[in-house]
Amino acid sequence: MARAEFLFDFASPNAYLSHKVIPAIEARTGTTFEYTPVLLGGLFKLTGNQAPMIAFSGIPNKLAYERLEMQRFIARHNLPFAMNPHFPVNTLLLMRMATAAAMDGGLKPFVEAAFRLMWVDPKKMDDPEVAVASLQEAGIDASALHKRSQDGDVKAQLMASTEDAAKRGAFGIPTFFVNGQIYFGKDRLRDVEEALAG
Repeated sequence: MARAEFLFDFASPNAYLSHKVIPAIEARTGTTFEYTPVLLGGLFKLTGNQAPMIAFSGIPNKLAYERLEMQRFIARHNLPFAMNPHFPVNTLLLMRMATAAAMDGGLKPFVEAAFRLMWVDPKKMDDPEVAVASLQEAGIDASALHKRSQDGDVKAQLMASTEDAAKRGAFGIPTFFVNGQIYFGKDRLRDVEEALAG
């Protein structure tokens, strides 16, 4: 059975868009994706990478094209999307909470709620009060996860996952691994599906 892994951070709109398309790929291939929380800011530091809006700030045509491709993807898959007005959002707290949820067995509902609060019904999710209240409203035990996110084992696990991602060749989010082979970006999802089908 093929192994598919999705490295994500809520900071990335392309990770959200990938997340919305993954269930259809799972249904077609019979493969369940493993979700791994990775801190995008940490990954950038480890690999010397930068966000596209910084890296390509002097190339307006490139940024315009990136936006066009995103709109095409959203239209092709008929996805709900609203640009977060607080972008870029520091997701350290959210990613620690996601790591806690993964360690304690409640990652799936947390991911669903957090992505929605970032990219469908956008909130200022780097404000701890807003994040906890919004997630609580979405049915997540956010106050417990917020408390847990401060524990040393959770912080260490997120750091370890981020360092491991860099060691395996990741430099940005979303990144996918199929049987150890790396694929970067939502535009590689077709290749990911072909690799799973093959």
